[in-house]
Amino acid sequence: RLLPGPARELDARPLLGLTLASLPVLALGAWDDVRGLGAWPKLAVQAVSGLILFAFGYGVPLLTNPLGGGSFESGWLNLPLTLLWVLVVVNAINLIDGLDGLASGVVLIACLTLWVVARTHADFYVMFLSALTAGACFGFLRTNFPPARLFLGDTGSLFLGLVMAAVSLLENRKGTATVTLLLPLVAMGLPVADGALAFLRRLFRSRPVFTGDTDHIHHRLLRLGLSPRSALVLLYYVCAYLGVLAVVLSVLPRGYSLLLLLLIAVGMFFGLEALEWVDRRVGGKAGRESKPGAPR
Repeated sequence: RLLPGPARELDARPLLGLTLASLPVLALGAWDDVRGLGAWPKLAVQAVSGLILFAFGYGVPLLTNPLGGGSFESGWLNLPLTLLWVLVVVNAINLIDGLDGLASGVVLIACLTLWVVARTHADFYVMFLSALTAGACFGFLRTNFPPARLFLGDTGSLFLGLVMAAVSLLENRKGTATVTLLLPLVAMGLPVADGALAFLRRLFRSRPVFTGDTDHIHHRLLRLGLSPRSALVLLYYVCAYLGVLAVVLSVLPRGYSLLLLLLIAVGMFFGLEALEWVDRRVGGKAGRESKPGAPR
């Protein structure tokens, strides 16, 4: 009843592609959880999964100008943009999995956001995969919320990251390519921003960019004296707020999109700067250096 007649003519290729792409990532995560693996082999396997998704029709065939002027074909940039997006999202979810319940909760909120947006465009595949992933994360949170009894590990976090990357790469049935890149970027703003800051922080400190540290957002909140549950609820609130903004962005006229994006970017910048300033003044710098087995 939710979808018009043509939308019921479903193609199994996206589901088959996601299934096949998940196999290398699941094997990678299991190996890394048991024996450990270097950063470059991980990126190589993730790229293989991205290539599989691309071969089964996932990608960024259109790019939308948020200021107006319609969309244009990405052409030869389709493949590199697809691989880049897969690597960014997979590793963003993996990196934020340093606090019980955080990665699964972030993915749950992002999936609900994408479901709402996809519902307005009658995009069955995004709705279907988002609902399945949200339900799985909600059920898992019963045992992963602090104090956790079960943990994602790299196997779970890498898989969730791949699913989120695939859902956001599904071409919208109405041709609105904004859903492909812009809205997921806002909906997953917290893990993406945290991962980008970790990369830049290690780069500017002349440290290996794939070496773990304890300067992630959740680590800073814990150093300020918040309990794991309090820090988790606060970060859920931020994710939910960004999710609402993503939904608003999907219905705004193009002319207002840039203004909202600028407000989001400025708000996140000053929020993260304020957190870092308070952390330096109150939390201090003790224990920041990475140690073997330290959280990512």
